[in-house]
Order: sequence, then structure tokens, then C-alpha cells
Amino acid sequence: MDFTLDEEQKEIRDWVRTFVRKEIIPLEPEVLRRERAGQPGLPKEELKALQEKAKAAGFFGVLTPQEYGGMGLGAMMTALIEAELGRSFVPFRFGGYADNILFHGNEEQKQRYLLPTISGERVSCFAITEPGAGSDAKAIRTTAVKDGNEWVINGEKTFITQGNEADFVMVFAITDKEKGADGGVTCFLVDRDMGWKSEPIPTMGQWGPAALVFDNVRVPEENILGELGKGFNLAMQWIGQGRYLLPARALGSVERLVEMSIEQAKNRVTFGQPIAEYQAIQWMIADSAVEIEALRWLVLHAAWLVDQKQDSRQAQSIAKLYGGIKANEIVDRVLQIHGGMGYTRELPIERWYRELRLLRIYEGTDEIQRRTIARNLLKGHANVRGTLG
Repeated sequence: MDFTLDEEQKEIRDWVRTFVRKEIIPLEPEVLRRERAGQPGLPKEELKALQEKAKAAGFFGVLTPQEYGGMGLGAMMTALIEAELGRSFVPFRFGGYADNILFHGNEEQKQRYLLPTISGERVSCFAITEPGAGSDAKAIRTTAVKDGNEWVINGEKTFITQGNEADFVMVFAITDKEKGADGGVTCFLVDRDMGWKSEPIPTMGQWGPAALVFDNVRVPEENILGELGKGFNLAMQWIGQGRYLLPARALGSVERLVEMSIEQAKNRVTFGQPIAEYQAIQWMIADSAVEIEALRWLVLHAAWLVDQKQDSRQAQSIAKLYGGIKANEIVDRVLQIHGGMGYTRELPIERWYRELRLLRIYEGTDEIQRRTIARNLLKGHANVRGTLG
């Protein structure tokens, strides 16, 4: 395996790096000011303007296939792009994105949901998590009961990303209680004007999830995504679509955070000398550098396996677990190096502190990743020798 970038890959990475430095990082003081005032850090219209500026330069739909107007880049390149975007806490992502399972829609569904989502005309959300079914997705209780040529959905979903902004939802419901997750869960495409409601859930970070309520929401038969009863497989495909991208973004964050701590250590003087001269500070920086390098290789390895169309589940779980734990340890050290100023909301460190904590919970908790890794080893699906065999 060779992770050397060719000229085209370097060009793409460097363009994104420049875009982040010139267009996104300068927004940080204003984003922090807005967030301190309880306002959205990056309003929709400003996000859209940034996305249009990137689109004009050819950056649109990084992972979206070219036949749908995207760039169709591979996993490795996408991971590198996420790392560059992670160097700022400003919640930016390139336009032209749609959830992978929407590509399973029929032609009519693609026209109504997929293509408008890619173009930015529509906003979607994915809803499987419930108050009693988080890590255990098989425990969902939301039901859909057939009534003529419609399905009547009842239930509640929670911690749904973009649930407050979405105008349609991919919701998973039990359609056969006897079969449950083994052939009895179906995915429905449900427009907001069909009757579901959302409520914001306050969190310690800037992530703004929602609770969704379905009270006798009637959905036509033609709004089933995929096949009746095959929804759980779609859900697992969505959940496992790119776990490597979460630690990839964290990688960029901790790179910049450690760069900030190096500058602080050089410039902060105590007892007559820069704190960079103290062994305690040096060790914090050294440990962070080692962990960043290890995380970089774990992310790239997982992405490489995806590009090779090999089974990447073990590698993605390892990268997600390690990335979540180490990113939190590193940001804690960086805050410590900055002392009292690191704890204030004048600097972005405390914001990153809150944001990176989420990495250990969403899209598979640390405990779920450990369970996956251990089971794969115990059942012989993976071995500790890894790719080298």
C-alpha cells in the first residue's frame, strides 16, 4: 500500500487547504461572537454562498458520482479533504451531497428526493435512533401500519441531525413485529408537510439535533425506499458509509490545536522563560504528535481499504475509536497548555473541547466500536496481524 499522493491529489488537497485558510478560518472570530450571543455561527445564506464559491471552482459533491454532477472522488481523497476542513470549527461542508441510501430510490424518488438534495433545493435527515433505541438499533419501536394504499406511522425519533432543518426524513419503522429487524423494518421517505413535527434538543456543543414525532402520519405506498422489510440493511449501510470520515475531520482539528499549543508554548513566559522549556509541556506536545501520526495512518488505512473495495469495517471501527479517544485527550492537553485563556470563550479551544466530545458518542459509541473490534477478532473475521497477515 502506497499513500504517496499523485499530482492531481496534491492539487486537490492544496486547493482545499487554501480555501480553508482564506475563506473559512477568517470567519472564526465572528462565528464565535455569534455563538456567544446564542445565534447560529454560520447562517444558511453564508454557508450557501461559500458552497457556491467552491462550486464555481469545481468543488461540488465530493463523494457524489459524476453521473449526478459530483466529483466522484475516492475515500482516500475524501478523507484528506475532511482533514483539511477539520482545521476549522466553522461548520462548513461542500455542497452536492446526498445520503448514500437515497441512491437506492427508484427513478421517481430520485427526481423528487435525490436530485433536489444534491442540488441543495431540499434538506434530508436520517431517523432511526429512538429514546430507547440508540446503540441497539434493533430495538426501535416506531411502527408503520398498512391502511389501504397508505402506511400510518406512529413513534418518536431522537438526536436526529438536521431534524429541525429537513423538509423530508428517511424514517425507519417496524412493518412486521414478528420479523422485527430480520425482515420487518422498512424505510419511508416522509415529507414534513405529511405531518411529522420536530423539536430542538439543547446540547453542550453546537450540534443541534432534534426529536421527531410521528402521530398518525400517513405515507403513500410509493414512498417506501428500497424494499418492504429490508430497511434495517439500508440503515446499516448508512451507518457504516464512512466512519473513517469522522476521525479524519478530528485529525485536522487536533493538528491545528497542537500547532496553537506550540505557538503558545513559545510565546508564554513564566519564571523568566518560555513554557516550551519545561519538560511537562514538551511531553504533552510530544505525546500529541505521536498520537496524531498514529491517527493519520489509521484513517488513511481505513480509507485505502474502502477504495480497494475490501472489508473495511474493522479498520473503520479502530480509526473511529482511537480518533475519538485521542482527540479528546489532545484537546484537553492543549487547553491545559493555554491555561486560563484556554478555558475562556475568547479562544476556540473550549468550543473544540465540547465538539470533539461528541465523537465518542455519535455514529457508534466507543463501547460499540470496542464490541465490534473484539467480536471480529473472537469470531475470526479479523486478526491482530491486520493487513499484512
